[in-house]
Amino acid sequence: MSRIAKTFARLKERRRKALVTFVTAGDPDRDTTVPLLHALVRAGADILELGVPFSDPMADGPVIQRASERALKNHVALRDVLKMVEEFRAKDNNTPVVLMGYLNPFEVMGYSAFAEAAASAGVDGVITVDVPPEEAEEFSSVLHDHGLDPIFLLAPTSTEERIKLISQAARGFVYYVSLRGVTGASNLDVAAVADKLKAIRAHTMLPVGVGFGINNPQTAAAVAVVADAVVVGSALVSRIADLVGQPERILKDIPQFVARLRSAMDQVGAAA
Repeated sequence: MSRIAKTFARLKERRRKALVTFVTAGDPDRDTTVPLLHALVRAGADILELGVPFSDPMADGPVIQRASERALKNHVALRDVLKMVEEFRAKDNNTPVVLMGYLNPFEVMGYSAFAEAAASAGVDGVITVDVPPEEAEEFSSVLHDHGLDPIFLLAPTSTEERIKLISQAARGFVYYVSLRGVTGASNLDVAAVADKLKAIRAHTMLPVGVGFGINNPQTAAAVAVVADAVVVGSALVSRIADLVGQPERILKDIPQFVARLRSAMDQVGAAA
C-alpha cells in the first residue's frame, strides 16, 4: 500500500480529514524549503504538495506565479526539487509527498529518468497540471511502473463523461478544483462543492481532495465536512511572500497558520 493510501486509511479510521499543504520548492530560498516541510508536518499537514518551479504556470494565479519566479531566480530546477525530497525523507519516511507542476520539466528530464529519480528520492505522486488523461497515457504508465500515483484534476465544469475518464486514470486521490479560474480565487460555494463531490464519488472509490479558495480555518472546516482532503496553497504562499528575507518568521508563522487550519478541521470531525 502506498504512503498516500496508508495516510487516507489511517485518517479514515480516526474520523479525520487530510490536510494537504502546498508550497513551491525553493521559495523564498533553497535552505528554507526542507525545514518548512518538516514544520508543516509537525503543525498537522498530512500530505505535502511541493511545487516544481516553472516559467509559465498558466493554471496558477499571481501568488503562485510569483513563487515560481522567486524559486527560478534561486536557480531551483527539477533535480533540485528531487534532492529536497530526498533530504526530507532522511527524517520523515511516512508523510506522502506529491509533486505538482507542468509537463515540460518532466519531459526534458525524460519520463523514465524522472520517474526513477522521483521514486528513489521518495516522491509518492505527481500532479501534472497541463496534461489531461487523454494525453497522459505514456507518462502515467511510466509513473505506475515506478510506484508513483498520477493525480488528476476535476473542475466545476467537468461533465459526467470526463469524471468517469479521470476516475479511471487517477491513483492516490482525485483533486477537485472547486472554483473556475486560477489558483488564489475566492468566493467558495461549499454547497456547490458538496453536490459535485456526490457526482464524482459515483464513479470512484478514491479519496477526493478539494482545493482553490480555501484561505482560512472556517472555510477549511466547512470543506472538511464534505471532502476527504482539504488542499491549501495560495494562502500559504502569500504568507511566505510577505516574509521574504525572514526565514525564522516563515518557519514560525506558516506552521502556526496550518495548525489553526488543522484545529478547525479536527473540531468538525469531533462533532460529526
